[in-house]
Amino acid sequence: MSLTINDLRLKKKIIYKGKPFEVIWVQHSKKSRAGAVMRTKLMDLTSGAVLEATFQGADKFEEADLTTTKAQFLYQEGENYFFMDQENFDQFSLSRERLGEAAGYLAPETMVDILNFEGKPINVELPIKVVLKVKKAPPGMKGDTAQGATKTVTLETGKNIDVPLFVNEGDCVKIDTRDGKYLERVKK
Repeated sequence: MSLTINDLRLKKKIIYKGKPFEVIWVQHSKKSRAGAVMRTKLMDLTSGAVLEATFQGADKFEEADLTTTKAQFLYQEGENYFFMDQENFDQFSLSRERLGEAAGYLAPETMVDILNFEGKPINVELPIKVVLKVKKAPPGMKGDTAQGATKTVTLETGKNIDVPLFVNEGDCVKIDTRDGKYLERVKK
């Protein structure tokens, strides 16, 4: 199906220069007699790179034919993260570079959605909330609680986040993967 600039919206996935991209920012403008112009920021779904592109009213694109499958994160070896497809049990890997920020939320056995383009896995979609164990936590300072003070801890994946002072090493915390914010302490 052919798309026009009027179809470009946030989260829309399109083919641009032969690759799948996701629209992450869009601004429509029209100046007097000139035609409509759509300024966008597109994220390359295969590499994570972001580029700016401006489209004219007559430009056309194809919608990206992406499929989604369920997979389980198995382990990390060097810069590669290994997953197992839950439908056919095939194993595959994605690089840390390709995963980007998502790598900081992947603990073994985490279930994710895998984006596939032309039958090949290209990226992951994380669950909105994940539970991870606190690996390192400095002690909380007494007297700092009036303003809802926080401290920075290191999670089992190596990612650092800010949490309330009462969170200790060994605790499990629930995190929002969209913004990396602490939600609550969880009993596992």
